[in-house]
Amino acid sequence: MIDPVDGASQADEITIRAVERADLLEILRIERASFENPWPYQAFTSALDDPVFLAATATETAKIHGYVIGDIMPNHGRDRGHIKDLAVSPSARRNGIGQTLLWTAIRQLATTGAVTVKLEVRAGNTPAQSLYEAVGFEVSRRVPRYYNDGEDALILVLDLQSS
Repeated sequence: MIDPVDGASQADEITIRAVERADLLEILRIERASFENPWPYQAFTSALDDPVFLAATATETAKIHGYVIGDIMPNHGRDRGHIKDLAVSPSARRNGIGQTLLWTAIRQLATTGAVTVKLEVRAGNTPAQSLYEAVGFEVSRRVPRYYNDGEDALILVLDLQSS
């Protein structure tokens, strides 16, 4: 059961909007609750300049339940979008928020000129892998010992021209 104060239920309406500087402490709280090696606060202040930095908020309360960060990398005339970070508050997971954030970010990256989108995911993070594969991402390669703790990363790619 999801806590009605801290979590989002499927009945909640979610609004996706651009992140503002005033949101960063709540974003950092979600980051720290989601990852063993969270990004530092400064990384989020820098991300305010990225083409995609979106928050999923409860429409009625404006509480932030998740966020996504993405940018564009030039790639020989075939610009590549990069999903750099995506997290949903633990109490709000499995309600479609991550997928909504991901699709919104992909659309914004496509509008900005991306023809493919890539991301990295921990080899052991099967819930995230399931989300990405449901959206159409495919494993491109495995990078041994990518993360500080020695865990491998999977590089996943979505081809927007064939989607």
